[in-house]
Amino acid sequence: MSKKPYYITTAIAYTSGKPHIGNTYEIVLADSIARFKRQQGNEVYFQTGTDEHGQKIENKAADAGVSPKEYVDNIAGQIKNIWDLMNTSYDKFIRTTDTYHEKQIQKIFKKLYDQGDIYKGFYEGLYCTPCESFFTQSQLVDGKCPDCGAEVSPAKEEAYFLKLSKYTDRLIEHINTHPEFIQPESRKNEMMNNFLIPGLQDLCVSRTSFKWGIPVDFDDRHVVYVWLDALSNYITGLGYDVDGNNGELYNKFWPADLHLIGKDILRFHTIYWPIMLMALDVPLPKQVFGHPWLLQGEGKMSKSKGNVLYADELVDFFGVDAVRYFVLHEMPFENDGVITWELMVERMNSELANTLGNLVNRTISMSNKYFNGVVNNTNVNEAVDNELVKLVTETPAKVAAKMDQLKVADAISEIFTLFKRCNKYIDETMPWALAKEEEKKPRLETVLYHLVESISVGASLLSSFMPETAAKILSQLNAKERSLEELKEFGKYPSGTKVTESPEILFARLDMNEVLQKVEERKVVLGAVNEVPNVTEDTEVIAENTTMDIPAKEEIGFDDFMKMQFQVGEIIACEEVPKSKKLLCSQVKIGSQVKQIVSGIKAYYTPEEMVGKKVMVLVNLKPAKLAGVLSEGMLLCAEDENGILSLMVPEKKMPSGAEIR
Repeated sequence: MSKKPYYITTAIAYTSGKPHIGNTYEIVLADSIARFKRQQGNEVYFQTGTDEHGQKIENKAADAGVSPKEYVDNIAGQIKNIWDLMNTSYDKFIRTTDTYHEKQIQKIFKKLYDQGDIYKGFYEGLYCTPCESFFTQSQLVDGKCPDCGAEVSPAKEEAYFLKLSKYTDRLIEHINTHPEFIQPESRKNEMMNNFLIPGLQDLCVSRTSFKWGIPVDFDDRHVVYVWLDALSNYITGLGYDVDGNNGELYNKFWPADLHLIGKDILRFHTIYWPIMLMALDVPLPKQVFGHPWLLQGEGKMSKSKGNVLYADELVDFFGVDAVRYFVLHEMPFENDGVITWELMVERMNSELANTLGNLVNRTISMSNKYFNGVVNNTNVNEAVDNELVKLVTETPAKVAAKMDQLKVADAISEIFTLFKRCNKYIDETMPWALAKEEEKKPRLETVLYHLVESISVGASLLSSFMPETAAKILSQLNAKERSLEELKEFGKYPSGTKVTESPEILFARLDMNEVLQKVEERKVVLGAVNEVPNVTEDTEVIAENTTMDIPAKEEIGFDDFMKMQFQVGEIIACEEVPKSKKLLCSQVKIGSQVKQIVSGIKAYYTPEEMVGKKVMVLVNLKPAKLAGVLSEGMLLCAEDENGILSLMVPEKKMPSGAEIR
C-alpha cells in the first residue's frame, strides 16, 4: 500500500542574524510533527530554509563591509548549523537566493502582471524596515509597527501592487467553509475581524529604493518585494513552474498539509499568500498554524531587549534532547510559553533525570542484578499488572489524538504519564522484596518484563520528540523502535532478550547554583539570573554627565589610559527603560558584536533619534545593572554650560568597530 504524502513547512528564517531559541522552537516543533507523521506511516516532505533579500540585509551587509550575498551566505550557514545541531530531519533547505527560486519568482511576477493582478502605481505610507512592510496610520499600534513594534517612517516611491481586493470575498468564503484552515481558532478570528472584514488595501509587491532583491525582469528599476518572494518558497521548493512544467515533488506533495509559522506573521500567510495562490490558480494549503511565542521571563525575546537565549548555548549546558524536550513541552497550544535557566534546571532534574533517566537505569540494573540481564516473560500476572498494561496500550492512541490536533506539549505529557506509571508500578510490586524469595523469582521476571516492555513502548513514542534519547533507551534494552501500528499490542518485546550490562545515565542531575554561576561566567544576558553589582541611576548620570567645570581628577599614567578601549559603535535599536525618567537602553553594534548600553540621556534624545547614530563607546567598562537593566559599556557625551548633553559622534564616516585612539 502506498504511503500518504504529507508536506510540512516552517517559515523561512530571515538572514538578519543568528536565530534565538524562540526562532529555533519552530524548527524543532515542525521536526517533531514530521517525525511523528513518518511513524504513522506517511511519506513526509519537510521543508525549511532562509529568506535572504530586502533592504535590511542590504544595510547590514554595507555596515559589515561585505556584499549582500557574502552576508547572507554567512548567516544562512549559521542558521543551517543550528537546525542541524537540534537534530531536525528536514528534507529541503531552500534559500531565496537559489537560482531556480529566483527565476520562478520573476515568472510569477510577470504572469500576475500580464493577467492584470499586478499593476504599477505609486506608494506613499508608513514603512517598517525590520518587517519590510508599509502600513496606514490606522493600522499602527501606539504609533508603531503593529507586527514588531518598531518605529515607522514616511516612505514614498513608485511600486507595483497586487490586487488583494479582487480576491477578498473568495478568501473569506474559503475561511468560512474550511474552519481548519487557520489554527488556533483565535487566530482565525483575528484575521477576519482585523483585516478581511474591514477591507484590504492592495499590496505593494516591488521596491525601487534598494537593489538587493530579485529584479523585475521587464522593469529593472524594481526588485520584487520580500513577501511575494519569500512566501513563494513553499511551492518553488517543490519544483513549481509557472509554465506548468511542475516537478514530481510538487505533483505529489502540493497542497501543503501544514504551514507552521509564528503568530506574528499570520497575516502574511493567511491573507497575502492565499490570494497569491488564487491569482496563480494554485490550490491553497490545507492548514496554517500560528504557534505562540517562547518568552524569556515575561517578555518576547529580542536583541533590543537584551534577553536573547541561543540554542547552542543551552545545548552546551543541557544537551540537545533536553532542550528539545523543554521547548516542546513548555509551549502551550495557544498561549505563549516561558523559558528561564531555573525552569530548565528544574525540568532537567525532576522529569528527565528522575522520572525518565532513573526509571531506565533502575530497570536495567535490576534485570542485570537478578537475572544477568536476561528479560523473560513468565506470565505470572497479578491484578496490579492490569492498570499498567491498560495505560501502556492506550497511550499510543492518546498521543496520536493530541498530535492530530497539533497539541505537541500534551502528547509529550501522555508519554511521561506512562513513565510515571512505570515508576509507580515499581513501588507497587517491590522487585527487591520479590528477589528475596526464590519461589517468587518467576513473578519477578514478569514484573521486569512488564517494565521493559512498557519502557520500550514509551521510548518508541518519544522518538519523535527526543530522538537521541529514545535511541539510547532502545539500544540499552536491545529493542527496536516500533511503528504506531506495532504499539497497539502489549508484549512485542521478545522474551529472553538480554539488556545492556552497563546502563548509561541518560540525564545527570544539575546543581542550580553551579549552573547559574556558569551562566554568569559566560556573561549570558538573562535579566535576574545575572548577578552583577547594582548601580543607581544617579551614579550612572554622574558618570556620563561630564561638565566643562568639574574639578580636576587625579592624574593617571599612560598605562592606565591604555586599559580603556574606545570604539565606534552604531545604535541599531533603542527603547526607554521602564519606570525610569532618565534612562534609554541601546543595542550598539561594535564590529561583529552587539552590546547593550544603558545611558541617562532620555531627556535629550528619543529612542527613534538614537537608532542609526554612530557613537563613541567605552567598550570594556565592567557590566553593571542600571534600574535593573544590564549595561555593558558607556556612550561618551559632552555637556554644555546649560547642562545639555550631546552624544560624541565621529566627524567623518567611520565603520562600526573602528578603534578610537
